[in-house]
Amino acid sequence: MSGGTEGVTRAETIRPATVEDLGGIMTLERASFPSDAWPEAMMHGELSSPHNRYFVDVLAGQVVGYAGLRALTGSRDADVQTIAVGAASRGKGRGRALMRTLLDEAHRRGAREVFLEVRADNPVAEALYASEGFTELGRRPRYYQPDDVDAVVMRLDLAAWAAGRAPQSPSSRAADAGACT
Repeated sequence: MSGGTEGVTRAETIRPATVEDLGGIMTLERASFPSDAWPEAMMHGELSSPHNRYFVDVLAGQVVGYAGLRALTGSRDADVQTIAVGAASRGKGRGRALMRTLLDEAHRRGAREVFLEVRADNPVAEALYASEGFTELGRRPRYYQPDDVDAVVMRLDLAAWAAGRAPQSPSSRAADAGACT
């Protein structure tokens, strides 16, 4: 897979999450978000909801990342609920692979836009989202508690994102090549 995933293949490592993955997800949740981790009962509800879709990234039998999306089938918009990758697995394209899995799922469910909030003190995540086409809509002051950290609200035009990822036909590739000369 290209675009910074450095060899992570979604089909090999990422699969839909189930409630059986709750223990591994909660271990990462607490390590990734020590001051504002979601309670286990809340995460269980997220995994069980028909309106959500969660995925886990599994390596050597261990959950090394997870991500969740709220997207009602047929709704015009979707929300990224969370993405987390364990410290030892960061910088290897796993977060990008999880994000693209969520975006593919949102597109499959018919969404046209995807929204998310990211901590203003997390420039790595913000840069990842921007590199996928998300743009900042605004900020929510002191959104993340108890740390008093602002949330950066971002939006992605999913139709444009999906169109940019669609494989090109040989004739359109030739036309693009001619336009560059």
